[in-house]
Amino acid sequence: MANPYVGILVNDSLYAGIPLGNTKYEAIQYYDEAGKQYGVTPCYFRLQDVQINNMQVHAYVQEGLCFELKWLDLPKVIHNRAIYLDHTSYQKMEEWTKRGVILFNRWNRYSKLRIHDLLLKNDSIRPHLPGTYPATMKNMKIMMSAYDSLIIKPTNSSIGRGVMKMDRHVKSWKLIYPASMKISNRIWRTVSFRHYLPLTLRRKIQSHTYMIQQRLPLATFDGRPFDLRISAQRGASGEWGITGMVAKVASRKLFLTNVAQGGEVRSLSDILSTEYPHLNQEEVIHQITDFSLRVARHLSTELPYLADIGLDVGITSDGFPLFIECNGKDQRYSFLEANMQEIWKATYFNPIAYAKFLLDGGIPPL
Repeated sequence: MANPYVGILVNDSLYAGIPLGNTKYEAIQYYDEAGKQYGVTPCYFRLQDVQINNMQVHAYVQEGLCFELKWLDLPKVIHNRAIYLDHTSYQKMEEWTKRGVILFNRWNRYSKLRIHDLLLKNDSIRPHLPGTYPATMKNMKIMMSAYDSLIIKPTNSSIGRGVMKMDRHVKSWKLIYPASMKISNRIWRTVSFRHYLPLTLRRKIQSHTYMIQQRLPLATFDGRPFDLRISAQRGASGEWGITGMVAKVASRKLFLTNVAQGGEVRSLSDILSTEYPHLNQEEVIHQITDFSLRVARHLSTELPYLADIGLDVGITSDGFPLFIECNGKDQRYSFLEANMQEIWKATYFNPIAYAKFLLDGGIPPL
């Protein structure tokens, strides 16, 4: 009997690279390795490749060393690795679920404000959250009176795009902002002001949805702030687990830790040994792990079929975890950059293991 198929829903760019063997940061060969281990066959397709009237899909399947396009029954379990933001796409995926398909991580681009509001509901998580408000003119004044350093970020951007910083000086404020929203932006501008917000800032928060946050007191490495990318995933048991964590250290020129914005990756153990030898490493890592699992479990009670997320978590110099944001489509490549090959591989194995759990009739625990 042939192994059942597990669907991997992908974007156009990844789909186009599959027959060429060029999938960039997505190491889909690990999905296929995992499929052999768990007795399933991954297949890869886009939203437009599905014919809903007969529940068929035109998908890539690995045959030997090559990928072939085949017409298949739409798999009963699908892992979403694509980002579709329009309502029409959402309706299509909703139709699949109405017909009995389990699509986990169905919606994977959530507003940062929404995630913050969901986490505020949990008493044990609330002390780890930064002061956060929607970016309005009124709220800017409130936050400026409460904090000396602020982060202003788009609620729906990723990998550090569009993030600004404001710092209080003796008699003025200084705003640092990117010249463009491009990932490749390397030009940063600075403007000082006293009473009135700069025109560029007013225009941004009035034309797009931004949020204002207290700038967190992050621990540092070599004088630079760092945070952690933590992979939280459901696996073969259906339970949440922490697949791995890696530190991202800000560049000397910029306040952002994102690798795409010039940050570098390090082992948390190395950082703690070098900078914070007085802290108990095991206890710090336990606290971070416990906190991250609480976040994942809480979010999954609010967001159905959440199963694979990347958390950005900071720590204070005392090792206290601080929530920064949740990524519904974890890029994973920070582990590759840090030469954490086995953990990088495990981030692909766990979704396949979880898909097998669901195919076997498993019900995700809360």
